[in-house]
Amino acid sequence: MVFTLFVFFLTLSILVFAHELGHFLAARRFGVKAEEFGIGFPPRIVGVYRDKNGKRKVVWGGKKVQDADDTIFSLNLIPLGGFVKIKGEDGDSLDPDSFASKKPYQRAVILLAGVTMNLVLAFLLISWGYMIGVSPTFSKEDAKGIIIVEVLPNSPAEQAGIKPYDIIKKVGETQVLSYEDLERAQGQWVDKPVVYTIKRQDEIKQIEVTPRLMSDTQKAGIGVLIQEIETIKYPWYLAFWEGLKTTLFRTWIIITELVKFFGGLLAGSGLGASLAGPVGIASLSGKAARMGLSYLINFTSVLSINLAILNALPFPALDGGKLLFLIIEKIKGTPVKREIEAVIHQAGFALLMLLVVVITWREVHGAERFMQLINIIKR
Repeated sequence: MVFTLFVFFLTLSILVFAHELGHFLAARRFGVKAEEFGIGFPPRIVGVYRDKNGKRKVVWGGKKVQDADDTIFSLNLIPLGGFVKIKGEDGDSLDPDSFASKKPYQRAVILLAGVTMNLVLAFLLISWGYMIGVSPTFSKEDAKGIIIVEVLPNSPAEQAGIKPYDIIKKVGETQVLSYEDLERAQGQWVDKPVVYTIKRQDEIKQIEVTPRLMSDTQKAGIGVLIQEIETIKYPWYLAFWEGLKTTLFRTWIIITELVKFFGGLLAGSGLGASLAGPVGIASLSGKAARMGLSYLINFTSVLSINLAILNALPFPALDGGKLLFLIIEKIKGTPVKREIEAVIHQAGFALLMLLVVVITWREVHGAERFMQLINIIKR
């Protein structure tokens, strides 16, 4: 549980930090003052800034800073990514260095910079994965083994002491590199004990198990859910190109799945089984990390793309919703009243929080398996 929560907070923090960093860099590029850039969410623990005389100062706690000439860089208590407070983002300031004073296209770039940074992060993660050797979710090339994802209750595997995330290397003297290898090897030992060579983290273990004919498949098995391990590796100068192609492909796949999801909602089919909330994402993060770095890289890249696409949706409170108001302003020639826009964004935020609560309640009352997200990407 502790490991799962640690991986979840770390993954989410990286994604949110990258998103907010995009807004921060774009704001600075167009001369918009970022009043505060925080690591983590308030309450503030400590902040560093430069005052109007150019002197470095430190502020402790949530004390309001009156003499800051530049951005307050803060460390905050809640370890979930970060935030950037941009001057005039709510339209309350028309100073030359405020967000509201900038041209519509400049504000649009600042709004979309977070989405862009999440896509860039996904590209870098995927490229890094290809450099070190990644277990892809799109290919069946270069299989290197079988990893156990889940051990079924009261199965021969559970009784023998086999655990999730064990890697099957051999059955008897037969090397196992693929599903077919495992199926053939187990077929020779139905109802007969055989030694499985298992890799558990950095240890090699010899475990005797008796395969049996499984009622659901009518094939020999030991009662486990498995995933084929695959490794694809490129030299660095090809890894970036392959990373770009994979990022674009995954983005397209996720967009099409999102369109299907909204189509299903309109058709009255409900939220769908593959939609994950905080509990589901935390569980998936921990499982991906236990399966290996390459799985965690893949999973985090998919999350980053998801965050980018969801934030780009024209829904109130999201970056895409704020962009929609900019488009309306461009068409009308005048902005929507600040009070009206604020109420709409607040209502949108409340609906999003309600959706999170509903999804979390559903997850607590019926957890989903790790491979659901992977299966969506494989289609």
